[in-house]
Amino acid sequence: MENFWTSTKPINGLRHFVLVNETKEKGNITFLMVSVVDSEINIRTTYEELINSGNWHEGWINLPNNQSITQEYDDYKSLKKGESIDEIFLNEDSVFNIS
Repeated sequence: MENFWTSTKPINGLRHFVLVNETKEKGNITFLMVSVVDSEINIRTTYEELINSGNWHEGWINLPNNQSITQEYDDYKSLKKGESIDEIFLNEDSVFNIS
């Protein structure tokens, strides 16, 4: 499975994400995706959503800056000022677990 993904639509203003965790619960596979620009922007998605929805492209697609980081990101950050980040926990077998 590819670790690097590009969203077809901005998520909180950002489009490039890294798959950092994969969990399996009751036969369902869930992925934790984190923005490469801002770790505060992370989402959970299912295998079906990631692979078959048409909302994601494997790998990072070169995009103009105004499409890669949109005004929505600035708006999101101004709303979140002063709030703390949720912690992200990685599985021991994650390629991003460096501890």
